[in-house]
Amino acid sequence: MLVTVRELIDHATKNGYAVGAFNTVNLEMTLGIIRGAVDARAPVIIQVTETTIEYAGLKPITHIVETIAKNAAVNVPVALHLDHGKSFRSIAECIHAGFSSIMIDASDVPYDENVTLTKQAVEYAHKHQVLAQGEIGQLKRADDSLAALYREKYMTDPAEAERFAKATGVDSLAVAVGNVYGIAKLEHGAPPLDLGRLEDIHRRLPRLPLVLHGASGLKRDEVRSAIERGVRVINIVTEVELTFTRRLRSTLKVHEQEYDPRVLLEPSIDAVRELVIMKLKDFGANEAAAGFPFKPDSSV
Repeated sequence: MLVTVRELIDHATKNGYAVGAFNTVNLEMTLGIIRGAVDARAPVIIQVTETTIEYAGLKPITHIVETIAKNAAVNVPVALHLDHGKSFRSIAECIHAGFSSIMIDASDVPYDENVTLTKQAVEYAHKHQVLAQGEIGQLKRADDSLAALYREKYMTDPAEAERFAKATGVDSLAVAVGNVYGIAKLEHGAPPLDLGRLEDIHRRLPRLPLVLHGASGLKRDEVRSAIERGVRVINIVTEVELTFTRRLRSTLKVHEQEYDPRVLLEPSIDAVRELVIMKLKDFGANEAAAGFPFKPDSSV
């Protein structure tokens, strides 16, 4: 069933788990993610980026998620979110398309400009009863040697996070506490999270849900520690993409003469499903869909 991100976060906060947020780019990834959520009986957030919207089109990708959520996840809550929105235009378009949550990512500009841009997006989102996520601190790629060298420089300053949250009115906050992007961390191991920094941010903002981007490759114990320190949404992107494409490559090698796309793509859908089940268990979200105290949101 299609619900709002607010309901998912509220339920996760009350019950002490984190909602899994997985990025999709097409029908097949969406099927894998939602099938995994159904099998795990866990709520899930489906995310798209501006580049995915450019690739698939806003209306098509929105309808894909909504249709599968309503028909294939009858008893499992699914919500739609814009990940890393950079332009006000894309944020407004997604809000009007029925997204219940958007992210404004202005973390790469000076603090004052980040506040101004984020506040503008928050006010517009709230006007339309939509959640707004902001970001303070910068996530870098694990394979960027210069970023790795100065990793702490880019991490979220707890005092600045507190000022930012109060100045912008964000509903959730993405933080940089050692989490990084990229495939290199899956090959060489993800760097450890600065759990002390995360705890300080949560202490200063105890009622604000924190979001952990770049969570692919993190160990289960570290994920659980982050959840204990206020993380309520965990984003998985690289592992979904890598799982899908690796399985597709292996399928093509085994079935070199096959020409039916359905035969070639079904194993990739199933591989994503298995990944999502595992992640949702790591997040403590499995079985959380049972007894949800709300009905599908007819406005989305």
